[in-house]
Amino acid sequence: MRLKGYVTTSRLERPGDLTTNRTRPSDNDGLWTSMYLAAQSYQYAATGDPAARERAVKAFEAVAWLEEVTTIPGFPTKAVIPRDEAPEDTRVPWYPSADGQWLWKGDCSSDEIVGHMYGYSIFYDLVAGEAEKPKVRAVVSRIMDHILDHGYYLIGPDGRPTQWGFWGPDRLNQNPKDRAERGLNSLEILSHLRAAYHITQKRRYLEAYHNLIDEHRYTDNLLRQKIDAPGHVNHSDDELAFLSYYPLLKYETDPKLRAVYLESLERAWQIERPERNPLWNLIYGALSGRPCDIAETVETLREIPLDLITWHVQNSHRLDVDLDYLAGRFGEIQSVRVLPYDELPTLKWNANPYRLDGGDGGFSEEDGTHFLLPYWMARYYGFIVEEGGV
Repeated sequence: MRLKGYVTTSRLERPGDLTTNRTRPSDNDGLWTSMYLAAQSYQYAATGDPAARERAVKAFEAVAWLEEVTTIPGFPTKAVIPRDEAPEDTRVPWYPSADGQWLWKGDCSSDEIVGHMYGYSIFYDLVAGEAEKPKVRAVVSRIMDHILDHGYYLIGPDGRPTQWGFWGPDRLNQNPKDRAERGLNSLEILSHLRAAYHITQKRRYLEAYHNLIDEHRYTDNLLRQKIDAPGHVNHSDDELAFLSYYPLLKYETDPKLRAVYLESLERAWQIERPERNPLWNLIYGALSGRPCDIAETVETLREIPLDLITWHVQNSHRLDVDLDYLAGRFGEIQSVRVLPYDELPTLKWNANPYRLDGGDGGFSEEDGTHFLLPYWMARYYGFIVEEGGV
């Protein structure tokens, strides 16, 4: 049995030896593969390369299968393994597929739904033809119907909400314990509903969208999307936010709503701007039409190394680095300014770019989507052109 083509971290049995590669399921196979799906969709749209289209279709099928393989319509899993493989992560149960050939991880988070909806929307607009569009509409409908039918919750195989799968006003507006999730989760669900309506044209999603805005003031929540206590900045949440801004602002046409969403995006981007993150810059520029630090974007893309093996990297001893007196969210030593990206530990865009030390001694290798996605997005929108191009 072979798994579909998921994009995730490779484990190396010997440091730096790519011949010893063994892929393992991650906690977000759907999110990482969805970002690769978006990258290949942009590449196809920018170049017309049929190989890019083939890769995009394969990635879409892999992501969509994460929902199909579970026994709960509309509930994607984070990861799948063959039935005869022992799960490494036993924090949550694994369940058999309907045909008994696979085991799927019994939880799903908001991260996965963000990835699915972001990737599906871009694939639907730029790549999907008559063979693929009905499949996109079907999987999007199942996911959104599951969420709405269960009162804005993801309900797992145990019949209970998953830890992070919630978007309803009963949690976001009324439960003080969830105040920290209020802005981000409001942004997520508005984005998902707006994208779902664009893809399916089902009025149910548009009506739910306006209900959350008119009756529960979710647009007010968006204005305070990013609130972090010092030393507890969640860079993974930053990724979820920018991936959610994209479909929301791409599809919303109402000037009043767009003004609110753009104000929220502007605030988020100004906070993130010192990181020189090429994907955040390009999403901001594409959605707002405003200058978005293209020179800094190109600088970061050029600094991303070709070698993505997770060698141990240490910078905290350097005399030319100004240390932050606060540690990062996980206790990591961090700087007050982001170093050149080719001097940092290997990272994805959900990681802390201020972190100075890291790596596992070369026992794994990351994929290159954190370069491919912003590069091809920049090419698609014309922010950068191929050398010799116009």
